[in-house]
Amino acid sequence: MSQPQLNPPSLSRQSKGQYYEQQTRRFLEQQGLLFVCANYRCRQGEIDLIMREHQTLVFVEVRYRASRDYGGALASVTPAKQQKIRHTARYFLLNQQINEAHQACRFDIVSYDDGQQSWLKNAF
Repeated sequence: MSQPQLNPPSLSRQSKGQYYEQQTRRFLEQQGLLFVCANYRCRQGEIDLIMREHQTLVFVEVRYRASRDYGGALASVTPAKQQKIRHTARYFLLNQQINEAHQACRFDIVSYDDGQQSWLKNAF
């Protein structure tokens, strides 16, 4: 299994985001998670990746920072951002007619700082 290239060549900000989301999807699939959806958008916000691990839906936020200045990628997932992700996840469940009381869900963060990848399960 090849290790992802964590420092891609010069890309636009949008292309860099797509690059790291693709790297994260591949990585999570290698860990046994199943892909459900990418870049789910609604009025409430956006979720980068939605995956499934056994019976649990996993909502994944992907963050990239070139350096750890100002707290790094993990610190950039503020309480306000977490709230937006939660609202978006609820909307996804409603839209898919999934009863949130009966569906196990988890919120993960996969971050990239200084070329280092980190996967924080059940981040919030």
